[in-house]
Amino acid sequence: MSTTDTRTTDGRTGGTASRRQVVAITGASGGIGRATARAFASRGASVALIARGEVGLKEAAKDVEDLGGRALAVPTDVSDYDQVAAAVDRIETELGPIDVWVNDAFTSVFAPFSKITPDEFKKVTETTYLGFVYGTKAVLERMLPRNRGTIVHVGSTLAYRGIPLQTAYCGAKHATQGFHEALRCELLHEKSNVHVTMVQMPAVNTPQFDWVLSKLPHKAQPVPPIYQPEVAAKAVVYAADHPRRREYWVGGTTAATLLANAVAPGLLDRYLARTGFGSQQTDQPRDPDRPTNLWDPADGVDGHDYGAHGRFDDRATGTSVQLWASQHHGLVGAAAVGGLAVAARLLRR
Repeated sequence: MSTTDTRTTDGRTGGTASRRQVVAITGASGGIGRATARAFASRGASVALIARGEVGLKEAAKDVEDLGGRALAVPTDVSDYDQVAAAVDRIETELGPIDVWVNDAFTSVFAPFSKITPDEFKKVTETTYLGFVYGTKAVLERMLPRNRGTIVHVGSTLAYRGIPLQTAYCGAKHATQGFHEALRCELLHEKSNVHVTMVQMPAVNTPQFDWVLSKLPHKAQPVPPIYQPEVAAKAVVYAADHPRRREYWVGGTTAATLLANAVAPGLLDRYLARTGFGSQQTDQPRDPDRPTNLWDPADGVDGHDYGAHGRFDDRATGTSVQLWASQHHGLVGAAAVGGLAVAARLLRR
């Protein structure tokens, strides 16, 4: 593939450039990050893969190359700012200026708050929240002087609505949401051509349910309905191409949960208190000896490449009507107005 085949526009500049689009993705060794790397690679992009697990990184790089992209694996712990800054420097030295930065890396603990240690809570916060802050800080130092570039935060329904057994993750995602909004206001104030957007995800079939530290009696599971990581990846790529919108919602459950939380948060508290413990566990006992990725990458423990998909392929869907609606607000709004006009005419008759 010629390097002129890949658009380097971030959705605002138009046209093409004489080099590949340069995309950096944290958490690229598995799950949504892995699927997103494949999606950008299929467009011929140069993809910098950032994660701790070298086994997953090696296989992710192979995916990118097989799909026609150019891969650069950069082993990095995003909870360490110096490592993140060094990763940005290496990426720009070897691939060129970063056009799109995707913050996706995270870790968590499935447990009641009373059973999470202070060090565990701190580590989740450092990776899942400060990892986004550090990545954004390091890449903005390059993007702002150039006055171009896009940062995409991979968010969650849990950035707005906390649920039981995920206090550390929910706290980090809420913090990321606040950080995103504040930063976006600053960039708008400065009339910067650097843009930041956020994609709020539903339950996704990723390997996290097999590698996140769990203290639950049974195996952890996403709360249905479950979406395939390719749905999430498609949303991230679209957001990178259209970053002027402050956020995108993926999945009908995301929209329903956020709307319900805005209208009746207390009622939702009580509902989740009744259902949130059981809905996040299967009926199978948890294996206490399985690898976890809180302190070290899981693939470094067992040498296994976890890939993009988890163990819920038979229950996951590969489409999202809500994602389409989120990407086409104008059409949805026009249809709604048209529907109301028709209803008004019928009522007058």
